Amino acid sequence: MRNPRALRSIGQAGWWHTLGTAIVSLIYFFPVLYIILTAFKTRQDALDLGKFFFSPTLDNFRSVFVRAASQGGAGLDTGFTLYFANSLMIGGSSVILALIIGTGAAYGFSRFPLRGNDTYLFMILTTRMMPPIIAIIPIFVIFAKTGLSGTYFGIIALYTAFNLPFSIWMVKSFFDDLDRDIEDAARMDGSSEWRVFGKICLPQIVAGLAATFVFAIILTWNEFLFALMLTGTETRTVPVAIVRTIGGSVGVDWGLLSAIETLFIIPVVLVTFGLQRQLLRGVTFGTIRR
Repeated sequence: MRNPRALRSIGQAGWWHTLGTAIVSLIYFFPVLYIILTAFKTRQDALDLGKFFFSPTLDNFRSVFVRAASQGGAGLDTGFTLYFANSLMIGGSSVILALIIGTGAAYGFSRFPLRGNDTYLFMILTTRMMPPIIAIIPIFVIFAKTGLSGTYFGIIALYTAFNLPFSIWMVKSFFDDLDRDIEDAARMDGSSEWRVFGKICLPQIVAGLAATFVFAIILTWNEFLFALMLTGTETRTVPVAIVRTIGGSVGVDWGLLSAIETLFIIPVVLVTFGLQRQLLRGVTFGTIRR
C-alpha cells in the first residue's frame, strides 16, 4: 500500500514543476504577447511602453489592408495582401519541393549507400552550414545573368536548394530507424522497390515528414536577406513588407508594424499546432515506442 504522505509530496512537486514551467514559458512568450497587445493600441498608446491597460482598436489591422492615411496627406501602402500571398506560395512550394526531393534522396542514401556515403552527406550538410550572407554576392550575380531576379521560379528554386540539405539529413535519420525486416519480407514476396518505398516506408515516417516540414517552413517563412535582394515588387514576401513600414518622415507606426507581425505569425502557429502530435512524435522518433 502506497504511503499517502509520499503521494502528497509527489503531487506538490508536480505542481511546483508545472508552475516553474509556466513562468519560464511566459518569459519566452512575453515578447510575442507584447507585439499582439501593441497591435490593438492606438499610435499614442503604442509609444507608452509600460501601458498594459488600454482601449483596444482594430484601426491598425484595417490599415494593413487599406492605404493608411498619415500626417501631411501622404499614404503608406503596406502591400501586405500581395506579400502575404507571395509568402504562402513561395514558402509552401519550396518546402514541399524540398521535402519531395529530399525524401527520395534520403531513401537512397539510407537504403543504397555508395562508397564514401558519409563524405557525400557531409558535403551536402556543409552547404547549409554556410551563412546566407556569404553566398549572396555569387547568387545575386547568377540571378542577374540568368534573368531569375524578381521571378517566382528563381526564389522558389533558391529556397528549395537551401532546404534540401536539412530535409535530406532529417528524413534519412527516420529511414535509418525503421525495421528493415518488413521491407525484406515484402521484397521476397515480389514487391518492387517503389512499392516498398511508398507502401511500407513512407507511412511509417509521416511524423518525421511533418516535423521536417514544420522546421523547414519556419526557416523559409522568416527568411529576409534573399527576399530583400532577389525579389521584385511583385514577388516580395512579408519580411520585406515589414521593413517598408519602418522609417519615413513620420517615424515608425508601432501599432501598424505589430499588426503586420501578428498576422504574419498566424499561419506558422496554425501549422505548428495542427501538426503538434506528429511534430512531437517526429522529434522523438526512434527513442519512444508506441
